[in-house]
Amino acid sequence: MQKIYLASTSERRADLLKQIGLEFEIIKAHVNEEFAEHELPHEIVMRLAKEKAEAAIKKIKDKKGIVIAADTIVVLDAEIIGKPRSMAGGERMLHRLSGNRHEVLTGFAIIRLEDGKTVIDYEGTDVEFRYLTKKECFEYSRKNESRDAAGGYMIQGMGAKFVRSIEGEYSNVVGLPLCRVSEILMHEFS
Repeated sequence: MQKIYLASTSERRADLLKQIGLEFEIIKAHVNEEFAEHELPHEIVMRLAKEKAEAAIKKIKDKKGIVIAADTIVVLDAEIIGKPRSMAGGERMLHRLSGNRHEVLTGFAIIRLEDGKTVIDYEGTDVEFRYLTKKECFEYSRKNESRDAAGGYMIQGMGAKFVRSIEGEYSNVVGLPLCRVSEILMHEFS
């Protein structure tokens, strides 16, 4: 297997790649995550994943290997819900998700440095929350895990207790669709 670079500082994404036995180097790839009103959610996550991969490539000296980048958003009633900017914002997000079904979209980009071969795609997973009490929303929003997560929760942490059901790939909700990414790596990049 070629050298792999993860264009992300997300511990969750790193843990997912470790889970499937991949060794990789982390490259910090910060991009402006703003989007235009006319952009569709799946277009946003794919564009941001591509921009993160391209930002990482600029930092790699030997230009050999494969870069993996991703971006995740939550969509509720056609509205994008990002990461909470404050505890109060996280609490409001949880109130909105309470008792509702939302979609988690993760866009990903995989680029081979030697020849520029690129795959950019996205995965969607539907998540249904049970009804949450005001106290639950308040207390969870004060926890560290709510602050750096799309939708203000982490399904792999204490946020799991809010999830009634999911349809789709679980790891996609965590931040990287492992099944899709590993299939692409095996069939298109080996």
